[in-house]
Amino acid sequence: MQKKFISFEETKRFSKLITDYLGRSVNLDPFYGTFPLIENFRQQIALKKGSYSAANRQVLTDVLKLQYEAISYSDAVNENLNLLKNENTFTITTGHQLSLMTGPLYFLYKIISTINLCKRLKNEYPDFDFVPIYWMASEDHDFEEISSFRFQNKSIRWPKETAGAVGEMSLEDLLPVLDIFEQHLGESINAQQLKDLMKASYRKSKTLSEATFRLVNLLFGQYGLIVLEPHNPQLKTLFKPIVKEELTKRSSYKEVNSQIEKLKQDYDAEYKPQVNPRDINLFYLSENGRYRIEKKEDRFYLNGTEQSFTESEILEVLESNPEKFSPNVILRPIYQECILPNLCYVGGGGELAYWFQLKSTFDYFSVPFPSLLLRNSAVLYSKKQGRKIAKLNLQTTELFMNRNALLNKKVRQISNIDLDLSDLKKQLKKQFDYLQDLVSQTDPSFQGAVAAQQAKQFKGIDHLEKRLLNAQKRLLKDEVERLVLIHEQLFPNDNLQERTLNFTSFFLELGSDFIPQLIDSLDPLNPNFVLLEY
Repeated sequence: MQKKFISFEETKRFSKLITDYLGRSVNLDPFYGTFPLIENFRQQIALKKGSYSAANRQVLTDVLKLQYEAISYSDAVNENLNLLKNENTFTITTGHQLSLMTGPLYFLYKIISTINLCKRLKNEYPDFDFVPIYWMASEDHDFEEISSFRFQNKSIRWPKETAGAVGEMSLEDLLPVLDIFEQHLGESINAQQLKDLMKASYRKSKTLSEATFRLVNLLFGQYGLIVLEPHNPQLKTLFKPIVKEELTKRSSYKEVNSQIEKLKQDYDAEYKPQVNPRDINLFYLSENGRYRIEKKEDRFYLNGTEQSFTESEILEVLESNPEKFSPNVILRPIYQECILPNLCYVGGGGELAYWFQLKSTFDYFSVPFPSLLLRNSAVLYSKKQGRKIAKLNLQTTELFMNRNALLNKKVRQISNIDLDLSDLKKQLKKQFDYLQDLVSQTDPSFQGAVAAQQAKQFKGIDHLEKRLLNAQKRLLKDEVERLVLIHEQLFPNDNLQERTLNFTSFFLELGSDFIPQLIDSLDPLNPNFVLLEY
């Protein structure tokens, strides 16, 4: 794949917080640990090695061995499962919801960034081993967010009503959706490979967790990626002390709110938190659903039900059934870092934004804060599309523009008349400045009327300019249509491609070479957005 780069800041598609982080703003320094430079990982290794116990490692490896018993896996996975037993083995982790058919493309980019970072670290630190982890967010309950994916220009949706943790959902009513999707795929060799992937994952599984585990293993197992199902009683046992602290002292609420205030005070007065903490940042899992835990007076209630517990009763449940307690977005990172020998979390901009709210909570619980790496971001386009981009004389920065702004800019460029009325506005302003001066010397009471007339005239010119532009767009209809078509292909619905399209759209073209090509093309430590021509 041929590569071009553009800085995240130049795309104007990412938040100030993320571009400041990539730019190493000193005002953000207190809100994270070590920045993910290759030389900084030695410090992160020492930090984690000094805090991660042999007992926790033993529980982790025992659980993973059991989780992999039900499926076939590669020699690379087997090697990494064995490496995890050693004290000099560490993990690099990414996590994501159980999106149908992996959801948007960035799901792949997160995992590829994780795999490639492990390779880079092994080259730099040969005395240590590094294992990529995909953390399945199986306890999440936002089904709407994971229930569909976009294949080419079609939305494939799983119509279902559900409550509770999505990982436990039955797949019975998903099979007709897969049937329809397979019809869209056609009968090519690449289409058959996709059908085989679904047959070996969704059609072979009973729950969404099981299907996602199988699918991700099929896609990335050859690279040694370990899939972790965190909804497990042995793993939750390691988390019990923090759950108890949360139930009895509600510490994370205080710590996160304190960090939010510090971000406003020391980083940006206009800072808006990505997530807001609750009094208790835990859910309760039962066969009937996933319920937020709330404390009212001296009892703990499951929101939306009549069930409640005294403090001693809920702590008794925690002791005997820790798997019933599920961390929300605030405590999930703490849980992750308790059970894994982890050095770095790989996430998108939104994820990193809420991790910046958590440093003081990690410190409170004496859990080492991982390095935070922004995952790779990419736009994919074919050689044919590349020729169209060149023919339309589209610069890289222009591709990332809002579509309407891009159309206006290019129409002005290719038009044979001047559509810019700014000179007219300048002349008009001079005339009104003269009039204002004249009024001030004669009857100042007319100044308001003059100002109103000035505003009306400028509004009228803006309106005329807009109508001229629209008229010229109609005259240049062919050029406009070509611009819209190529921009829609690269930025569907004027959004980043990686947040919209599913990998199957490209797999159908490139087949089983697609993921290896991405792995060869993406560098997790290159702090730029990449455009890949295939």
